[in-house]
Amino acid sequence: MKNIQLAAVLLVVIGSFLPLVHIPVIGNWNYWKLDHFLASGCWILCALALWGIINNHIKIIRYSAVLLIILFIFTLFAVKVQAFQYFSFMPFKSWAETLAGVVKLRWGWIVEFGGALLLLLAKNKKPVE
Repeated sequence: MKNIQLAAVLLVVIGSFLPLVHIPVIGNWNYWKLDHFLASGCWILCALALWGIINNHIKIIRYSAVLLIILFIFTLFAVKVQAFQYFSFMPFKSWAETLAGVVKLRWGWIVEFGGALLLLLAKNKKPVE
């Protein structure tokens, strides 16, 4: 099962370079363009999961997968809030909501969440000693 877990970590790392958010006129943004600290946190958690896979520490793998999912949910929430605040100068709230709605999530999130969920759900048997 290590192969599945390694593939899951690879999916999360690759997903961080895929388009996650589309902003009209500006284009697609990946994790690094969204926020350097969140992208670094994602890669650190992937490195921690990789260390857990190599050393057969199931709890570390599970904790890092849960933390990755929490990080992704936080990032999605932060993107929506930031988009709304960016257009808060508009005189009417409905205009700000409409313009904040033009910031669209892209297909890279499917790869990110898929990799983290696969990492969380993959069974890892303890080696017989």
